Amino acid sequence: MRIGVFGGTFDPIHLGHLILAEQCREQGQLDQVWFIPSARPPHKRHHVVTPFRHRAEMLQLATAGHPAFRVSELENERPGPSYTVDTLDELRKAQPSAEWFLLVGSDTLAELHEWHDPVGIVRRAGLLVMVRGGDPIRSAEELRVSLKLPETETVSVEVIESPRIEISSRDLRRRAAEGRSLRYLVPRAVECYVEEKGLYQPGAGA
Repeated sequence: MRIGVFGGTFDPIHLGHLILAEQCREQGQLDQVWFIPSARPPHKRHHVVTPFRHRAEMLQLATAGHPAFRVSELENERPGPSYTVDTLDELRKAQPSAEWFLLVGSDTLAELHEWHDPVGIVRRAGLLVMVRGGDPIRSAEELRVSLKLPETETVSVEVIESPRIEISSRDLRRRAAEGRSLRYLVPRAVECYVEEKGLYQPGAGA
Protein backbone atom coordinates (compact mmCIF):
# COMPACT_ATOMS: atom_id res chain seq x y z
CA MET A 1 0.00 0.00 0.00
CA ARG A 2 1.43 3.34 -1.10
CA ILE A 3 -0.17 6.25 0.74
CA GLY A 4 0.34 9.96 0.13
CA VAL A 5 0.06 12.46 2.99
CA PHE A 6 -1.24 15.90 2.05
CA GLY A 7 -1.08 18.24 5.02
CA GLY A 8 -2.00 21.89 5.35
CA THR A 9 -4.43 24.30 6.91
CA PHE A 10 -6.88 23.95 3.98
CA ASP A 11 -8.56 27.23 4.89
CA PRO A 12 -10.43 26.59 2.66
CA ILE A 13 -9.71 23.53 0.51
CA HIS A 14 -9.89 24.54 -3.16
CA LEU A 15 -9.75 22.97 -6.61
CA GLY A 16 -6.01 23.57 -6.87
CA HIS A 17 -5.44 21.31 -3.87
CA LEU A 18 -7.60 18.59 -5.38
CA ILE A 19 -5.95 18.76 -8.80
CA LEU A 20 -2.49 18.47 -7.23
CA ALA A 21 -3.58 15.57 -5.04
CA GLU A 22 -4.97 13.72 -8.04
CA GLN A 23 -1.80 14.28 -10.06
CA CYS A 24 0.27 12.94 -7.17
CA ARG A 25 -2.03 9.93 -6.84
CA GLU A 26 -1.71 9.12 -10.52
CA GLN A 27 1.94 9.90 -11.19
CA GLY A 28 3.14 8.66 -7.81
CA GLN A 29 1.12 5.46 -8.23
CA LEU A 30 -0.50 5.98 -4.84
CA ASP A 31 -3.25 3.72 -3.58
CA GLN A 32 -4.61 6.45 -1.33
CA VAL A 33 -4.12 10.14 -0.54
CA TRP A 34 -4.80 11.22 3.02
CA PHE A 35 -5.68 14.87 3.57
CA ILE A 36 -4.57 15.87 7.06
CA PRO A 37 -5.71 19.33 8.20
CA SER A 38 -3.29 20.94 10.61
CA ALA A 39 -4.82 21.58 14.01
CA ARG A 40 -2.19 23.96 15.38
CA PRO A 41 0.14 24.88 12.50
CA PRO A 42 3.45 25.99 14.06
CA HIS A 43 4.16 28.47 11.26
CA LYS A 44 0.81 30.22 11.81
CA ARG A 45 0.83 30.65 15.57
CA HIS A 46 0.18 34.37 15.24
CA HIS A 47 -2.44 34.05 12.49
CA VAL A 48 -6.18 33.60 12.85
CA VAL A 49 -7.12 30.17 11.51
CA THR A 50 -10.68 28.96 10.96
CA PRO A 51 -11.77 26.46 13.64
CA PHE A 52 -10.61 22.93 12.90
CA ARG A 53 -14.10 21.43 12.65
CA HIS A 54 -15.03 23.71 9.76
CA ARG A 55 -11.83 23.01 7.82
CA ALA A 56 -12.21 19.27 8.37
CA GLU A 57 -15.84 19.31 7.27
CA MET A 58 -14.98 21.23 4.10
CA LEU A 59 -12.33 18.58 3.35
CA GLN A 60 -14.89 15.82 3.81
CA LEU A 61 -17.26 17.58 1.42
CA ALA A 62 -14.53 18.21 -1.15
CA THR A 63 -13.18 14.65 -1.22
CA ALA A 64 -16.50 12.81 -1.04
CA GLY A 65 -16.92 10.45 -3.96
CA HIS A 66 -13.23 9.86 -4.64
CA PRO A 67 -12.45 6.29 -3.56
CA ALA A 68 -8.73 6.98 -3.04
CA PHE A 69 -9.12 10.17 -1.01
CA ARG A 70 -9.68 10.18 2.74
CA VAL A 71 -9.51 12.76 5.53
CA SER A 72 -7.73 12.15 8.83
CA GLU A 73 -8.31 14.31 11.91
CA LEU A 74 -5.46 12.82 13.92
CA GLU A 75 -3.68 16.16 14.41
CA ASN A 76 -6.71 17.52 16.27
CA GLU A 77 -6.44 14.62 18.71
CA ARG A 78 -2.83 15.45 19.60
CA PRO A 79 -1.85 18.35 21.89
CA GLY A 80 0.86 20.84 21.05
CA PRO A 81 2.06 22.13 17.67
CA SER A 82 1.14 20.03 14.63
CA TYR A 83 4.58 18.86 13.55
CA THR A 84 4.75 16.76 10.38
CA VAL A 85 7.31 14.35 11.81
CA ASP A 86 4.96 13.50 14.71
CA THR A 87 2.09 12.92 12.30
CA LEU A 88 4.22 10.57 10.20
CA ASP A 89 5.14 8.65 13.36
CA GLU A 90 1.47 8.13 14.20
CA LEU A 91 0.62 7.06 10.66
CA ARG A 92 3.48 4.57 10.51
CA LYS A 93 2.44 3.05 13.83
CA ALA A 94 -1.15 2.72 12.64
CA GLN A 95 -0.16 1.13 9.31
CA PRO A 96 3.42 -0.19 9.60
CA SER A 97 3.22 -2.14 6.35
CA ALA A 98 2.36 0.92 4.24
CA GLU A 99 4.86 2.97 2.25
CA TRP A 100 4.37 6.65 3.06
CA PHE A 101 4.92 9.69 0.82
CA LEU A 102 4.68 13.35 1.77
CA LEU A 103 3.16 15.70 -0.80
CA VAL A 104 5.06 19.01 -0.84
CA GLY A 105 5.41 21.96 -3.17
CA SER A 106 8.76 22.89 -4.68
CA ASP A 107 8.64 26.06 -2.54
CA THR A 108 8.26 23.94 0.58
CA LEU A 109 11.09 21.64 -0.44
CA ALA A 110 13.44 24.63 -0.60
CA GLU A 111 12.54 25.46 3.02
CA LEU A 112 12.44 21.92 4.38
CA HIS A 113 15.68 22.36 6.30
CA GLU A 114 13.89 25.00 8.43
CA TRP A 115 11.13 22.61 9.49
CA HIS A 116 11.01 20.80 12.80
CA ASP A 117 13.19 17.67 12.49
CA PRO A 118 13.53 17.60 8.66
CA VAL A 119 15.86 14.59 8.88
CA GLY A 120 13.16 12.68 10.71
CA ILE A 121 10.70 13.57 7.97
CA VAL A 122 12.79 12.26 5.05
CA ARG A 123 13.59 9.11 7.02
CA ARG A 124 9.91 8.39 7.49
CA ALA A 125 8.49 9.24 4.06
CA GLY A 126 9.40 9.73 0.44
CA LEU A 127 8.77 13.18 -1.02
CA LEU A 128 6.44 13.81 -3.96
CA VAL A 129 7.31 17.32 -5.08
CA MET A 130 4.77 19.43 -6.93
CA VAL A 131 6.27 22.12 -9.16
CA ARG A 132 5.17 25.63 -8.17
CA GLY A 133 6.12 28.77 -10.04
CA GLY A 134 9.77 29.09 -10.95
CA ASP A 135 11.11 27.44 -7.82
CA PRO A 136 14.10 25.21 -8.64
CA ILE A 137 13.67 21.66 -7.45
CA ARG A 138 16.40 20.19 -5.31
CA SER A 139 17.59 16.76 -6.31
CA ALA A 140 17.62 13.96 -3.78
CA GLU A 141 21.40 14.34 -3.50
CA GLU A 142 21.19 18.11 -2.92
CA LEU A 143 18.60 17.54 -0.23
CA ARG A 144 20.74 14.86 1.42
CA VAL A 145 23.71 17.22 1.54
CA SER A 146 21.65 20.15 2.86
CA LEU A 147 20.37 17.96 5.69
CA LYS A 148 23.91 16.71 6.41
CA LEU A 149 22.95 13.08 5.99
CA PRO A 150 25.69 10.48 5.44
CA GLU A 151 26.48 9.40 1.88
CA THR A 152 25.24 5.91 2.67
CA GLU A 153 21.72 7.24 3.33
CA THR A 154 19.30 7.77 0.45
CA VAL A 155 16.52 10.33 0.21
CA SER A 156 13.46 9.69 -1.96
CA VAL A 157 12.41 12.66 -4.11
CA GLU A 158 10.02 12.35 -7.06
CA VAL A 159 8.90 15.32 -9.16
CA ILE A 160 5.20 15.53 -10.02
CA GLU A 161 4.19 17.52 -13.09
CA SER A 162 0.85 19.26 -12.83
CA PRO A 163 -1.09 22.14 -14.38
CA ARG A 164 -0.20 25.53 -12.92
CA ILE A 165 -3.14 26.49 -10.73
CA GLU A 166 -3.16 30.07 -9.48
CA ILE A 167 -5.66 29.73 -6.64
CA SER A 168 -4.79 30.65 -3.06
CA SER A 169 -6.78 30.11 0.11
CA ARG A 170 -5.86 33.63 1.22
CA ASP A 171 -7.49 35.09 -1.89
CA LEU A 172 -10.57 32.91 -1.39
CA ARG A 173 -10.96 34.14 2.20
CA ARG A 174 -10.74 37.71 0.98
CA ARG A 175 -13.28 37.05 -1.75
CA ALA A 176 -15.71 35.52 0.74
CA ALA A 177 -15.24 38.45 3.13
CA GLU A 178 -16.08 40.84 0.29
CA GLY A 179 -19.14 38.84 -0.73
CA ARG A 180 -17.59 37.81 -4.04
CA SER A 181 -18.14 34.52 -5.84
CA LEU A 182 -16.16 31.36 -5.08
CA ARG A 183 -17.84 29.47 -7.92
CA TYR A 184 -15.45 27.21 -9.89
CA LEU A 185 -12.64 27.94 -7.42
CA VAL A 186 -13.81 25.52 -4.74
CA PRO A 187 -16.10 22.46 -4.99
CA ARG A 188 -19.76 23.46 -5.02
CA ALA A 189 -20.39 21.74 -1.67
CA VAL A 190 -17.58 23.78 -0.09
CA GLU A 191 -18.95 26.99 -1.60
CA CYS A 192 -22.36 26.25 -0.06
CA TYR A 193 -20.79 25.41 3.30
CA VAL A 194 -18.85 28.67 3.42
CA GLU A 195 -22.03 30.60 2.65
CA GLU A 196 -24.20 28.61 5.08
CA LYS A 197 -21.77 28.98 8.01
CA GLY A 198 -20.86 32.57 7.20
CA LEU A 199 -17.17 31.70 7.14
CA TYR A 200 -14.61 34.42 6.48
CA GLN A 201 -17.08 37.19 7.15
CA PRO A 202 -15.88 40.15 9.25
CA GLY A 203 -16.42 39.32 12.91
CA ALA A 204 -17.21 35.64 12.18
CA GLY A 205 -16.42 33.43 15.17
CA ALA A 206 -16.45 29.70 15.81
